[in-house]
Amino acid sequence: MTKPYVSVVIPVYNEQENLPDLFLRLTTALDKSGQSYEILFTNDGSRDNSLALLRDFHRQRPKQVRVIDFNGNFGQHMAIMAAFERARGDVIVTLDADLQNPPEEIPKLLREIEKGHDVVGGYRKDRHDSWFRRKASRLLNIVRERTTRIRMRDQGCMLRAYRRNIVEHITASGETSTFIPALAMSYAASPVEVEVEHAARAAGTSKYRLYDLIRLNFDLMTGFSVVPLQMFTLFGMAVAAGSLVFVVFLFIRRLVVGPEAEGLFTLFAILYFLVGVGIMGLGVIGEYIGRIYQEVRRRPRFMIRDIYEQLND
Repeated sequence: MTKPYVSVVIPVYNEQENLPDLFLRLTTALDKSGQSYEILFTNDGSRDNSLALLRDFHRQRPKQVRVIDFNGNFGQHMAIMAAFERARGDVIVTLDADLQNPPEEIPKLLREIEKGHDVVGGYRKDRHDSWFRRKASRLLNIVRERTTRIRMRDQGCMLRAYRRNIVEHITASGETSTFIPALAMSYAASPVEVEVEHAARAAGTSKYRLYDLIRLNFDLMTGFSVVPLQMFTLFGMAVAAGSLVFVVFLFIRRLVVGPEAEGLFTLFAILYFLVGVGIMGLGVIGEYIGRIYQEVRRRPRFMIRDIYEQLND
C-alpha cells in the first residue's frame, strides 16, 4: 500500500458523542496540511455506539481510515501500542478522542518534526480541568522527574508526534505495561516540547478515575526507575541506626531512673509508625515483583477482534 507521511493514532473508549466532530475537524486539518495521511482508530472495548461510528468513518474514507477493534478493554496505552505496530507513516501522531486537544494543533507538531526533532511533546495551555486534576498532575510531574530523571513538562498530554524509528523502538520493547511518552523520551536524541491549546471536554466524562491515575504513575515510576527501592533501603538504614540509638538511650535510662510505664504509649506509636512504613515498603517491592510476574507470564498484551482497512489501493 502507498506509504503515508503521517499516521494519526487515536484510542477510543465510549466516545460516541465526540467522534463525529472529531472526525470532521481532524480530516479537515489534515487535508489542509497537504501531506498524505492515515488515521488509525483503536476501539478499546467501547460499550456504546463508538464502533459503529468508526466503521462508518472507514466506509467514508477507506483509503485513509483504519479501525482496530479490541475484544475487550485493555487500556489507552495498549490501544496506542496496537496502532503503533500497524502504522505506516514516517511520522506518528497520538491524539485523544475527547477533543480536549484540538486536532488543528497537529501541524504545529509536524513543523517541529521537520526541523529535525525525533519526539515532539505537547504541553497544555490554560488547562480546562478541575483544580484537583491540575494540582495532582503537577505533583505527579515533580515526583516522576525526581524518580526517573525523564523530563516532560506535561506527562498527561497525549498530543505528541514521533518519528518512525522511535515508534519502532517502542513496539520492539514488548513490555506488558509501560508509559509511552516516557519510553519515547528515553529513546529520543532530539526531543522538544511545544505549547498546545486545551479545551474543556465537550461531551462525556473522563475515563481516568483517581485510581487509574495512581495506577498509571506506579507503572511510570517502577517501569523507569529503581529509586523507590533505593529510598526505602536508605530509610530502613536510617531507622535501624535511630532504633539502635533509642535502645541504648532506654537502657541507660533504665539503669539511672529505674522501671517506668509512662512511655508505653510513645513506644506503641513508634511501633505502629514503623509497621506502617514496613507495609508500604512491601507494597513498593510488590509493585516490582508484580511487573516481573506480568512479564514472565508472556500473555498477549491485547487481543484484536477485527481490523477494518482497505488492503489494496
